[in-house]
Amino acid sequence: MHYDQIPAAVIEKMKTSLLDSIGCCLFGMTLPWTKHVQAMIEAEECTPAASLFGTGRRTSVAGAVLVNATAGHAFELDDIHKESIVHPGSIALPVVAALSEKIGRVDGRRFLTAFVAGYEVGTRVGNAATMSLFYRGFHPQGTSGSFVAAAAAAKMLGLDAERTLHALGVVGSQAGGLMAAQEGAMVKRFHSGRAAQSGVYSALLAERGFTGITNVLEAAYGGYLSTYSEKPNAQRLLDGLGSEWEAGKIGYKPYAAVTSIHSALDALLALMQVHALTPDDIVSVRVGTSHMTYVHCAWEYKAQGVTAAQMNLFYSLAVVAHDGVAFVEQYDSSRLADPALLSFIDRIEAYADPEIDAMGPAYRHAARVSITMKDGRSIDKEIFNRRGSPENPLAHEDVVKKFRAVTQPAIPADRIEEIIELVRDVDTAKDVSPLLAALALPLKS
Repeated sequence: MHYDQIPAAVIEKMKTSLLDSIGCCLFGMTLPWTKHVQAMIEAEECTPAASLFGTGRRTSVAGAVLVNATAGHAFELDDIHKESIVHPGSIALPVVAALSEKIGRVDGRRFLTAFVAGYEVGTRVGNAATMSLFYRGFHPQGTSGSFVAAAAAAKMLGLDAERTLHALGVVGSQAGGLMAAQEGAMVKRFHSGRAAQSGVYSALLAERGFTGITNVLEAAYGGYLSTYSEKPNAQRLLDGLGSEWEAGKIGYKPYAAVTSIHSALDALLALMQVHALTPDDIVSVRVGTSHMTYVHCAWEYKAQGVTAAQMNLFYSLAVVAHDGVAFVEQYDSSRLADPALLSFIDRIEAYADPEIDAMGPAYRHAARVSITMKDGRSIDKEIFNRRGSPENPLAHEDVVKKFRAVTQPAIPADRIEEIIELVRDVDTAKDVSPLLAALALPLKS
């Protein structure tokens, strides 16, 4: 892949993804689970080669991507590719940033080309694995996401086709991550960091001549697709390659919650706004989702922690009903056992809607919401494409607004605007060092 082969519209999309991913990483560096990983890496006292975002400190390339990619996925804010169920930005950005620092004097075109390569390869692997990978209990971020990292790293290092093949063949053996982590464990965030680190190790090993499984994806026994998925579709690896860009199908999150429930949140919020409802006006809420979303998010809420709240349909519906928003403050640990929210949760019923499933996998985020009010009336709304999806997109300026909101507590206003400008012009930059320097500066204390 060469920069000139990438359509202008995809480049613009990737600049939006880059800004969104930077915001996720910088905010994520303030969170306790990221700090645990950072402390572990800093205790190793590795040779400084790449920056730990927002710290002013440096460590090894592999250590930096482990911490920075954990930060990127640390609060359910990172971008999402619907079909593959991968959040590429929180992996690709740390990889290309760390290797750019190691290499030195990397121009914007090289940086963006590696960024796109990670998106394009990793999402295609996820597409081919299908939702079956998820149903088997694997976390796509830690599994298919590892290919995002290896492809981005291989491109950043300038590996030839054979060594890139071996980088992918190595990383396929490193893929891992269990979905049970969503019900309260910090380790869900770590899956992203490990995927990024595995990709870097795999590319660096391949650069040295280390070999991997050359048919890692399609091998009938022990291959990635045959092992991780009961119903793989290998055709999706190459469908439209070079003409249909998966990187152009990225969506962004207006809520700090798992993407699968965003349509339900949109529908509840719209009904409450249009009818000027308060939580006390509502007797019950009934929510129909795809079977996947039901399995993924409609489990009993028990205030297990921040991760669980962000992954749970009932908690997020309750907090939207009360606050009209589900962003950073709504998932503060002080809110997780709020009696008012728990009372509202008792009024919510969820079910897997066969009509939504009949529409196909492209509509797995769709939702139908029905509200029964105290006066006896019932109102309902269905949303097939969530706000922020490619079909119902957020504008670039919406993502800029989100970036300002999520970084405002962490970095000074002048640096926020500097980063926005540097990302806007990154495709013409002769050297991305000023952008990387801005990401490395210490956050507010």
